[in-house]
Order: sequence, then structure tokens, then C-alpha cells
Amino acid sequence: MKKNEYAEYLFHQGSNYTSYDYFGAHRTEDGIVFRVWAPSADAVYLTGDFCSWDTSLPMIKNDDGGIWSVLLSASDFGDCSRYKYIIERDGVFRYKSDPHAFYSETLSNTASLFFDIEGYRWSDGNYIAERSGNAAFLHNDIMLPKPINIYEVHLGSWKKSFDGNYLTYSEYAEQLSKYVKEMGYTHIELMPIAEHPFDGSWGYQVCGYYAPTSRYGNPHEFMYFVDKMHSEGIGVILDWVPAHFPKDAHGLYEFDGSPLYEYQGRDRMENRTWGTRCFDVGRTQVQSFLISNALFWFEKYHIDGLRIDAVASMLYLDYDKEPGEWNPNSDGSNINIQAVDFFKKLNSAVDKYFPECLMIAEESTSYADITNKRGLGFGYKWNMGWMNDTLDYLATDPYFRSSKHSKLTFSLMYAFKENYILPISHDEVVHGKRSLLDKVHGDYNQKFGTIRTYLAYMMTHPGKKLLFMGSEYGQFREWDEWGELEWFMLDYQMHSKLRDYVKALNHFYRDTPALWENDCSWDGFAWIYADSSDDNIFAYKRIDKLSRQVIILLNFSARHYEHYPVPVSSGGWYRTLLNSDDDIFGGNNNGPNKAIRAKKNTNNTYEISVDIPPLSAVIISKDIKK
Repeated sequence: MKKNEYAEYLFHQGSNYTSYDYFGAHRTEDGIVFRVWAPSADAVYLTGDFCSWDTSLPMIKNDDGGIWSVLLSASDFGDCSRYKYIIERDGVFRYKSDPHAFYSETLSNTASLFFDIEGYRWSDGNYIAERSGNAAFLHNDIMLPKPINIYEVHLGSWKKSFDGNYLTYSEYAEQLSKYVKEMGYTHIELMPIAEHPFDGSWGYQVCGYYAPTSRYGNPHEFMYFVDKMHSEGIGVILDWVPAHFPKDAHGLYEFDGSPLYEYQGRDRMENRTWGTRCFDVGRTQVQSFLISNALFWFEKYHIDGLRIDAVASMLYLDYDKEPGEWNPNSDGSNINIQAVDFFKKLNSAVDKYFPECLMIAEESTSYADITNKRGLGFGYKWNMGWMNDTLDYLATDPYFRSSKHSKLTFSLMYAFKENYILPISHDEVVHGKRSLLDKVHGDYNQKFGTIRTYLAYMMTHPGKKLLFMGSEYGQFREWDEWGELEWFMLDYQMHSKLRDYVKALNHFYRDTPALWENDCSWDGFAWIYADSSDDNIFAYKRIDKLSRQVIILLNFSARHYEHYPVPVSSGGWYRTLLNSDDDIFGGNNNGPNKAIRAKKNTNNTYEISVDIPPLSAVIISKDIKK
């Protein structure tokens, strides 16, 4: 058992970005070597089934930095053997899971499981090579000139087996890849799959940061899941949680008998609402642990991106705190400077080693420069303001929407200041917030008409897209992590046709460069009508790099506009590309003719007269074939 002084030095300096290759359990020529960081422990023991969970195998303390190690014979310890560390301090013995374990038990069982993750034979070389083209854009803070349309998934409740149990990673791979490809999504985003003991946390209270949850299979089976997605051209984004961790006894909580991974000061130690401990991202060893973990998913599992959860909770010292519960900086400010430095360091490491991968911030405030190198260095940011404004508009009676017209136009005031993703996520369809369809004002048919119009607005608005599972067919009931989606709703015609519409809209988005080539500037967007509040009409153009245009007309009123004048840039024929009121999508089959001829006005301008049905979206382009 050899000590690697350089690896340990880098770990303590906060720059060992492959700590997973040194810590944890690893097979060597001499046996299985175990290493764990526990600087305040009086003694540490390796325990497990091999010794009846006693303290007969003490570990050796390598240095003053608190790294402990031991070598165990491979004859006593094989694949999926169960183990933990016993941390002794002040006469108290704490049984802890391995922070760097690659595989773990879950739910009521909490042991780490030995698993050699090497040896999987990947078949996604062509996909990875094609993905490398992202690097030049992301390195220069440029929105990718390609479609990104994300389907957010909670694996355990997307589908279950006939007996109500979870499917396996392999089963999800086959079924989900087929569904996502058919629907026209470019990526899936998995809610956290790192090992977590409680289903009701949705994965956001992690105990095993290096272990894909064993609920659905082993690490190689999760590799197959990613590999299968890549074989179908689908990217995989993981929800990643560096802000906090739960207080489960076997986890990171006071790991060596004192605050170790968490902040020591009471003003920063806990997130009161979530009942969790906050990572001390100013501590260099914690930086090594977390940044290694981010790179681990890219390196070992070929993941395409991370969505970083709860960034705002890390950035602000007063997040979820009352006056007197937090200490300001010396200048009185409330920004957590350590968190700012951590994010810069994290994103710099990803940019260096995996520059083609996406780093996405879930950040809900107006903190500036989230998505550029002079700021935090993320590739994308969720546009939470857009989400809140537009959902408020949806819930409003069309008769009163004129007073909230700016809810749908205000986002263009800042749309190009960051690289945005427009999210309708799991957080918006739980805890009494109602499902996306049920949020919409109106009767049954009006809800469907409005949601079709809204989704067209979302897909044609600048920025990349994310939609939570179930929203694509209009599940009425809120999301429930304990069951599966209500797929039986597809037996009802309106829900089935809504899914057909979302499928058509997704493919239209992917096939129309004007909707994604110029997402990051006014070169790709121009208002036609921004202020038609009395009509509840929104009209704008999206423009590609060859100056080709599509015209988007949205009617959020219950009125039918049979001859709505729309100025266009030239004469000739125009054609309808998509009409959300088409009966194949559940509409009333009203709307414009397929071909519309522009008329010339006396001032040498041109316009078309368009039939815009109630609660509908109409998308039109110049017909170059005429």
C-alpha cells in the first residue's frame, strides 16, 4: 500500500480534481486499499461483513492532514461487499458510509458496496466526438448555435413496472430513449441520481456523491443508460447538489465527530428550511471533494452537463435567514465570497478538462454575470424570472390579461444579458402549485388552447428549453414522486393530441434554425407587435444567420381575429408552418389558409392579413417556392 504524497498535497490544497482515484476503495495488486479523510478522529476502523462489523481492522493515519488508510486482502473482499468506516472520537463510535464509494445501499440500508467501475466498454465515440464542437462556443461564453430542448425526468416516477416496482437502468434506457427521440427532445435532465436515502427528497439530499443510486441497478448499468441515450443522439444532464447535504447519521454530517464537510460557524452551517447542512466551500479539501465529483460524472459516466441546484442559496449569506441570523462581510454586503470563488474555480476546472460539457446554474436572483468568464463562468442559467412571469399570465382570465401584457414581453429586456434556459420544471408542478395544464385559466377546452399557445411562445422565445415530464400531454394531477406519471390520460383525445402537438412543435423547433441560431442577440429577434395589450396579441420574428425569418403570432385572448394585419418585409406569398388550432392538435380547425399573399400598401410597405383563432399560435414564413 503506497502513499501518494502528491495526491494528498493537492487534496489539501484544494486542487486534486481526481480525488476519486485516490480516496475510497480501489483494487491494487496487493488487495483492496481504502482511504478516508477524517482529521479530527481519534481512530478510524474499516468494518463490514468481512469482520462481522467490529473494530478489528484499524486504519493508519497517513499525515497531519487526517487521511487514514488500510489494505484488505482481496480474498476477504469482493464485488458488492458491504463496508463502512467506524469513526472514533472522544469515546463515541460513528458508523459512516464511504464518501467516495462508487456504489451504495439505499433506503433503509446504508452500507457502501465495493464496485470496480472500470471495464465498461463504451460505444459512444462518435457522439463524444461530435459533442466536442461545443467547446469553442462555451469557452467564449457564446450560446450554442444549436437546438437544446430538455426533457426533465425523475426516473423513479416516469414509469414503473406492472407490479409497482422501479424499472432498471437498462429498462429505462430502452423505453426512455425511444420516447425522447420520438418526441424530438435533444437532452434529458435527470433529477439527482446520486445515492440518497429518502425517496421523498427527490434526490436533493445526497449521501453518496460518487454513487449512482442502486434503486435502478449498478454503476455499469447506469453507464449503459448513458451509452444508450448517446446512441440515439440524446444528451444526458444530471442535477447536481453542491449546496447542502442531509443530516443522516451515515452520511457526511459531522463526519469525523465535528463539522467537517459543513461550515463550522452557526451563521452558515445549516439551511433551516431544508433541514440540511451547507458545504463549507471555502475549505480546500471540500473544494477537492466537490470539484472532483463534478469531473467524475463527466470522466467516468460521459455525462453531457450538470445542472447546479440552489446556486442562490450558496451565493447569499442571508439566504433564508432573518436579521441577526447571519453575519455580513466587512463592507456590510451579503455575498458569500467563498461561494463566488468556488464557482469560478469549479467552472474553470470544467472548462479546462471538459470544455464541451454544459454547466447550468439554477439561480433565481439578479446576480450579474452568471454565464461569462468575468463572472461565475457557467454556460447557462435558468431564467426563473421568465418562468414566474409567464405562469402568472397563464393563470389570469383573458379578460384581464391586458393589464399583465408585460409579463410576456419584459423578458426581452434582459434576454441577452445571460445565456438562458427557459424552464418549466418539477418545482412548478408540486406542493399545491398544480400541474402546468391545471394552472391555466379557463374551462377544459380553453386550458388546452392556452397551453398550446403558451408552449409555442416558449419554443419560439430566445433561449434554450426545458419541460418537466408529464407536461407534454397535460397531466392534470400534480406530480407525485411515489407513483408513476398518469399515462392513462393519453386514452383521452385532448391529452393525446396535446402530446402530438408538443411532438410536432419540438421537431419544428429542431428543424428551424431561426429559432436557435441567434439565441443570444437581437440579430435573431424582432418585435412586430409588442404592445397590443388590448388584443392580447404578441407578434415577433425569429431570424437565422442567413436572414431567413419566421413570423410568430400569439393570441392569448378568447376573441377570433379573422383579418389581423401583420406587416412583412416584402411582397409575395407566405405560408402557414404551424397552427395550434389545427384539429389534429385538438383545436377547432380555424386559422389562416396555407398560402397567404402579401399586399402592397400606398407607402410601399407590405402586409398580410391573417386569420388568428382564439387562444392560438400561428407561425408563418415567406414561401420561397412561390
